[in-house]
Amino acid sequence: MPTRIRGAGRAKEQNPKRRSGTISLVSWNVNGIRAAIRKGFLDFVAERDPDILCLQEVKAVAEQVPLPLPGYHAAWNSAEKKGYSGTLILSKIKPEQVQLGLGIKEHDHEGRVIAAEFADFYLVNCYTPNSKRGLLRLDYRTKQWDVAFLKYCKRLEQKKPVVFCGDLNVAHKEIDIANPKTNRRNAGFTNEERAGFDAIVKAGFIDTFRQFESGGGHYTWWSNRPGVRQRNIGWRIDYFCISASLRPRLAGASILPSVMGSDHCPIDIELKKS
Repeated sequence: MPTRIRGAGRAKEQNPKRRSGTISLVSWNVNGIRAAIRKGFLDFVAERDPDILCLQEVKAVAEQVPLPLPGYHAAWNSAEKKGYSGTLILSKIKPEQVQLGLGIKEHDHEGRVIAAEFADFYLVNCYTPNSKRGLLRLDYRTKQWDVAFLKYCKRLEQKKPVVFCGDLNVAHKEIDIANPKTNRRNAGFTNEERAGFDAIVKAGFIDTFRQFESGGGHYTWWSNRPGVRQRNIGWRIDYFCISASLRPRLAGASILPSVMGSDHCPIDIELKKS
């Protein structure tokens, strides 16, 4: 699998060798796990060797996807609709328990959330609904989903600190998108969606990447139009967010734009072991 692409290497990227005494977590919207496997996904996992890997938009059920990844525990939440949406957590650390969905029927048929409980934190893997072209799903996404998801994370936080990650389908600030002016009312950069991320920050969650990088040009998604990724005309819509109480344990946060296999690239964080 190619590990470098020309012209799109400006986002922060760390050496694959992690710091000692840390837990490595990776999140990636693979845009179809079967397609990603054909494009080198297993090579990426072998090279990066994360402790926990959260995938979004897997577009499959477990029975369709042999995963020769010994040592990883797998938790799937597939959509009812075939070949659509879906999330997956692969973890070397066996979760104490796993919960699929938000526990709200109208939100849980698309396989968008998995929560894994570990000894000292919850990990929530999320694939936020896209507001769609023409903003057909904007009200559902901003008035229902965003509100319910944040409440869910805050409820978990009453018991343990929370890490949540995934494709949140919003570029929070103008710095998170290459062309903010021309995308002002496009799905993923509306005032309503950005306000939803403001609410996440106001609720006390930390955007981990911005703890280490304040500059622009750091993106996680590029359209499939020719030349767009090579010229780094992208959006930062994939995130790791953590409870404020976990900030002292945050050792690093990266975007990995040179990793191919999807229209998104992976992101990762390292947490010091407690």
